Amino acid sequence: MDELRVLAKQLFKLFTIVFVLVGIIFTWLMTYRPSSNKEIHNETDKNVSTANWKPKDALSELPNMPKKVKEGYYLIAETSKYMGPNAENFEDRYSGNNLACSNCHLQKGAQAGSGSWVGILERFPQFGGRGNKIGTIEDRINGCMERSMNGRMLPQDSDKLVAIVAYMDWLSEGLPKERKAEFKGYPKIKIPAVAVNLEKGKQVYQKECVICHGENGAGVLNAVDGKSYTYPPLWGPDSYNDGAGMNRVITSAEFIKSNMPYLQATWDNPKLTDEEAYHVAGYINSFSRPHKLNTENDYPDKKLKPVSTPYGPWADDFMPEQHKYGPFPPVMDFYKEKYGITKTK
Repeated sequence: MDELRVLAKQLFKLFTIVFVLVGIIFTWLMTYRPSSNKEIHNETDKNVSTANWKPKDALSELPNMPKKVKEGYYLIAETSKYMGPNAENFEDRYSGNNLACSNCHLQKGAQAGSGSWVGILERFPQFGGRGNKIGTIEDRINGCMERSMNGRMLPQDSDKLVAIVAYMDWLSEGLPKERKAEFKGYPKIKIPAVAVNLEKGKQVYQKECVICHGENGAGVLNAVDGKSYTYPPLWGPDSYNDGAGMNRVITSAEFIKSNMPYLQATWDNPKLTDEEAYHVAGYINSFSRPHKLNTENDYPDKKLKPVSTPYGPWADDFMPEQHKYGPFPPVMDFYKEKYGITKTK
């Protein structure tokens, strides 16, 4: 009988231990949250997808584009045909030259460092010094129409404006927030402390640019229609006018550094140095181009005018030659000291 009591006590203890262990395991299973590992995994996937994210290839996705987006695509890719000198209806001829928007906004607006439209709608409305007011994306497009395209504004209720904005919106879909800065404007250059040297600029042009844009800067016409451009003119009657942002040496140099020579340079792997881009930008802008009327009304607050704006009036006494070709650091220093304004272009 004593042995049975001892055995019973041992069995009871064993049962108690097993019961407690089962309770602990049950409690752990009920309270266990596997989300931490999942979160780490998801964060890893997110980082990978962010790094590998690429903007849309509009041409390959053209068959599946929504109708309004496709309309916008053709307007920016074949601008001359649909809203320029070659438009079938006279009232549709808003652009004054045969450039396409995509001649400058490369990869149909998708290329970083070329004034990309990826993510652009998030940045509007925004203040613009040229008009000294808050402007919409439609205002910004019309600024290009009047200057880069040497034409006239689209009506604010224009179906063409709606389509272009729809295309920009479509192009921006899925943009990770960590990549937004990459597609904003043009990367800055270190502005040389010297004036543009036109001879150095000519040498760069002859070496790197002439093969696409020609000896006389006239570009290369599209072999299919013979009217639009495969490679755009950089000066002359069919180029951007003298009121365009690209007619400013610093802006032009930033674009060139990040994108040229075409298909050789990118914003994060340029071919030209800052000085080479600077001098060739000055060389390109030393030639004649269409004149924009009423530029004296630009920048009502003259203190906000970019220092490399080649037309007056200005809020300083520097010579027009220096505003066109530099050196620009002394002008920037003046605005910092007199007005407390830090200028980068």
